[in-house]
Amino acid sequence: MDYLPIFLDLRARRCLIVGGGEVAARKTDLLLQAGADVHAVAPRLASAMQSLLDEGRIAYREGVFRESDLDGAQLVIAATDDRDVNARVAALADARGLPVNVVDDPALCRFIMPAIVDRSPVVAAISTGGVSPVLARLIRGRLEALIPAAFGRLAALAGEYRDRVKNRIVDANERRKFWERVLTGPTAELIYAGRDADARASLDAALDSGGKAGAQTGEVYLVGAGPGDPDMLTFRALRLMQQADVVVHDRLVSQRVLDLTRRDAERIYAGKERASHTLSQETINALLVRLAREGKRVLRLKGGDPFIFGRGGEEIETLADEGIPFQVVPGITAASGCAAYAGIPLTHRDHAHSCVFVTGHLKDGTVTLDWQSLVQPYQTIVIYMGLIGLPIICRELIGHGMPPDTPAALVEHGTTEKQRVFTATLEKLSETVAQAEVRAPTLIIIGGVVTLRDKLEWFESAAERAAGLDPHFLADASD
Repeated sequence: MDYLPIFLDLRARRCLIVGGGEVAARKTDLLLQAGADVHAVAPRLASAMQSLLDEGRIAYREGVFRESDLDGAQLVIAATDDRDVNARVAALADARGLPVNVVDDPALCRFIMPAIVDRSPVVAAISTGGVSPVLARLIRGRLEALIPAAFGRLAALAGEYRDRVKNRIVDANERRKFWERVLTGPTAELIYAGRDADARASLDAALDSGGKAGAQTGEVYLVGAGPGDPDMLTFRALRLMQQADVVVHDRLVSQRVLDLTRRDAERIYAGKERASHTLSQETINALLVRLAREGKRVLRLKGGDPFIFGRGGEEIETLADEGIPFQVVPGITAASGCAAYAGIPLTHRDHAHSCVFVTGHLKDGTVTLDWQSLVQPYQTIVIYMGLIGLPIICRELIGHGMPPDTPAALVEHGTTEKQRVFTATLEKLSETVAQAEVRAPTLIIIGGVVTLRDKLEWFESAAERAAGLDPHFLADASD
């Protein structure tokens, strides 16, 4: 170990910054976050440092560094662009036994500044010993994704209850088990969900039971898996996916997303296809209740967003009626995800002032929609699950007054490596799609915004590149 990792209490302690540029400003900001009394010395101050001075947050002496600047300091940072000055600061500080850091010069440092993940009072510091600061920042980025933003509030709650728990649970081993249950169980989840008062009540109840682990009701996580690309998951979704005991998932959840769930979690497929439902909605609702009552953490993973044509509202309504704890994590709905990956903005000042989402499911062999409300100028129509009913949709829109040459697009397997995008006029779209042997899931976009795809398309799928296809696949009305 080249450096001993320590955490310094700098509250109200005098710290010296030598330098007044942008680098000095970044280091100053860190010291201020730690409560330090920062004194800066430099011939001049850059705008960021000047702002801190104007706000009264730092003290400043204009001029070059003098040894007397070290008087009273308990920590020193040299951040000038002159190595000779930095070396002199380091030598004089070291002679006084002061911890000194020289920015980007590990050889002159007596301590180094790590990359920091701040969830105060929880703080994680990552260092490569000055060998590769970029790698340290990359590691920090990974940790930022894994550690919930509310982790600090959870730690503060644990600190507040520490003495009470110690007095109530005398045995150290039992006390450790109690805290493990609290910090990984429902109390923690309530904190993460922003329900601090409920978290306190949960912790009080656990203490009132003497800290014993009794039979507890589990919890259901209703999580939106997005349209397919796992990089579009939220941090919260990923965390819950990796701690759930059981995963109940739909057909539209991509395999790459499913692979991010816990490897040892039980998986239950509850997919629905046209005219073929593995489980009825009522059976799914009852399943979620039963699994939670068995004390399990249940991940209900749904493609896109669970509240947009996902029947998520029906499922949590049942959970609420049965007294089952649950939380909802929104996902990027197919309309937003697929449109973005196809290079089609859903609204645009010149083409669409509004956007409407509808479902194109066939019922009794037809599609029943409020056609007149859909045929409006400067409006984008997004149709979910409309592949089978596409000929009817195109015919009815034209029949109710939409111009036949209205731009339209169909996105197949949007946001994934299988994505294909077909654009045509409304009159020609059904014919174009029929020739291409398209398979669900698909999304249909109708409106003037589709004309922007030629200019804004940025995502070409691996399948298109391998096949050498034109990703636009434009079928002109004159074909």
